[in-house]
Amino acid sequence: MVTRPCPCGTGLAYDGCCGPLHAGAPASTALALMRSRYSAFARADAAYLAATWHPGTVPDAVDVDAGVRWTGLEILDVVAGGPGERRGTVEFVARYREDGVAHELHERSRFVRQSDRWWYLDGRG
Repeated sequence: MVTRPCPCGTGLAYDGCCGPLHAGAPASTALALMRSRYSAFARADAAYLAATWHPGTVPDAVDVDAGVRWTGLEILDVVAGGPGERRGTVEFVARYREDGVAHELHERSRFVRQSDRWWYLDGRG
């Protein structure tokens, strides 16, 4: 059995990190959800991205570009978003390559806990 590292950069195996969330387990924190969403982008899993986007802010279509190669995630700041909290913010830089050119996405994402689960609400660059 080959153990693949998780794309989110924790150093853990995918099956012990974001894999269970992608399979339906709820994220315990806003940070865990944010990391799992990055991994979903890296794995081109648009269905997971749509399923974890707050129903009030999710766009009509959630698409991922299979030509984008996500190359790294750096967490800059985490405000709240713990197991007993209702809101959280995660600031991060996600790095990727498109058409051989390196890019960065710098965002402060907001998360909300409703119905016993964390949801991605929105983000600002």
